[in-house]
Amino acid sequence: MIQIGDQSYSMQDPIMMAVLGGGAVLLLILLMLFLSLRAANRSARTTEPMAQQLAFLGQNVQQLSMGQEQLRGGLAHVSDAQANAQVQMIQTVEARLSAVQQHMNDRLADNAMRAQRALAEMQEKMSTTLHGSSKQTATSLTQLQERLAAIDKAQDNITKLSGDVLSLQDILSNKQTRGAFGEIQLNDIVSKALPSDSYSLQHTLSNGRRADCLIHLPNPPGPIVIDSKFPLEAYEALRRAETPPQLAEAARQMKTAVRAHIKAISERYIIEGETADGALLFLPSEAVYAELHANFADIVREGFAARVWIVSPTTCMATLNTMRAILKDARMREQAGAIRKELSLLHKDVERLGDRVENLDRHFGQAAKDISEIKISADKAGRRAQRLDNFDFEELAPDPVPNVVPLGKQER
Repeated sequence: MIQIGDQSYSMQDPIMMAVLGGGAVLLLILLMLFLSLRAANRSARTTEPMAQQLAFLGQNVQQLSMGQEQLRGGLAHVSDAQANAQVQMIQTVEARLSAVQQHMNDRLADNAMRAQRALAEMQEKMSTTLHGSSKQTATSLTQLQERLAAIDKAQDNITKLSGDVLSLQDILSNKQTRGAFGEIQLNDIVSKALPSDSYSLQHTLSNGRRADCLIHLPNPPGPIVIDSKFPLEAYEALRRAETPPQLAEAARQMKTAVRAHIKAISERYIIEGETADGALLFLPSEAVYAELHANFADIVREGFAARVWIVSPTTCMATLNTMRAILKDARMREQAGAIRKELSLLHKDVERLGDRVENLDRHFGQAAKDISEIKISADKAGRRAQRLDNFDFEELAPDPVPNVVPLGKQER
């Protein structure tokens, strides 16, 4: 008997026996399952490395097959790409060859056209050049004729100039005409450098000598004489000298001529109390002046000792400009008295002007004072008017109207 709770079951009950048999079978199955699981676990532990190796080998085999497939695909792609590249290269080469051929054909055609145009232009230019050459030849012949005419005219002018030179030589060869030439040149220089009232031409001195020009300088130094001299013969002899004896003789003649001129000017034109203590020797030739200072310095020093200063046209102009400044200063000194007188009068005028300004200032002050007083009076009047305006006046009532009784009509 088996008692479960309040109920009891008999072991001989078929249901109970079936239940017990089923439980035993179930227990056996569970035991066998446990044993099989345990055995499987052991076998799994022993076969797991082998399974892993088999799986790894399977993966390698699969990867190898995939690599073969990829290699097969890559080889196919490479072969296709190479074939396409060869086709494209062939097409490109053919296109370039056709383009080059077309370009060459175009260039050949263009060159042919250019050659034709150049040939046509050359032919046209040749014809134009030939035509122009004929015209230029005719023009050149005309110009040549004109130039020949101009040359003939120039030849005539040269001939005339040669005659003028010969005339000048004739003038210079004569002492009188040469002296006149120097005087004319001196007069021209003096007239350009000085005012007309500051010099005299062909002035006669107290000793009866006539100077070419007398400059009226103030004292000191006083009037100074300028005399023109031209030792042309001695200078020409000096220029023509070729041998040392000729050169020495020409130099001696040059010194003699210049010394004579210096002595004549010193004795004739330096007069004490009448002229300055020196004079100017005017040489109308720069070449003669340069020759004296270059090779005859002793003659120049002798002139300084005799108070005769040698000048050329250039140095004479510079000297006259200095004299003009001296004359201007002297005239200013002469006018100093008049200037002082005018300054005195100007001072008096300034003093008078100062007095009048003071009077005017005083009048202005008085006027300002009057205006100030007028403003004060106006302000006072304004204030008084304002006070009057502020007064309060009562309004006056109107006059009452009287009661008038109308008169009636009288009875008769």
